[in-house]
Amino acid sequence: MDMEKVNSMDFGEFVDVFGNVVERCPLIAAAVWSQRPFSDLEDLEKHFFAFIDALPQSGQEGILRCHPDLAGRELQRGTLTAESQREQSGAGLTSLSADERLRLAELNAQYRARFGFPFVLAARLSDRAAVPRELARRLHCPPAQELRTALAEVKKIGHLRLADLLGVDPAGPQRPREPGAPDARRDARGPQPGAVRPGLEAVASLERRPHTRVKEGEN
Repeated sequence: MDMEKVNSMDFGEFVDVFGNVVERCPLIAAAVWSQRPFSDLEDLEKHFFAFIDALPQSGQEGILRCHPDLAGRELQRGTLTAESQREQSGAGLTSLSADERLRLAELNAQYRARFGFPFVLAARLSDRAAVPRELARRLHCPPAQELRTALAEVKKIGHLRLADLLGVDPAGPQRPREPGAPDARRDARGPQPGAVRPGLEAVASLERRPHTRVKEGEN
């Protein structure tokens, strides 16, 4: 798909195509649509990521709570989004042994209990052996640091999904920046006419995402 096609999409088509770039957050695509025209993948993803960065902490945590547990109940029930299903399958999380599933369930529950949102990892950049190791490591990170890390993973996932949709090499020069790194790509034009800005109804919806802390051992 080329950028001419993207820029010609009406609101409904754009949200249909890009609504799951950020897991189960089509309202972000709705906000980004009003920022057309886009020049390339880097420009398009800049607007997705700027929306995330501009949210208050409660809204950012709401985005994280839209993500499923890795190898969790949604995978077992077949209720993952198509993108999450492909990503978890590609990481080998659909073929875990009973002991591996139990270990991940325990770690996922501990993580949720500590941070109030699920463990988010770009599964396509990992594998079945690395996932529990990384989960166990991040479980002990300070909450503020872990929020930044989790949001960086959301951006990695979004970058890969956008690259898929546009049919470009995700290993190209457009890569999500690391937590705390300066954003040299930030849009200097400011909000465009008709833009849906963080702080309005869209953000309120994210902030209202249920904040459920589960008991250790649940998944």
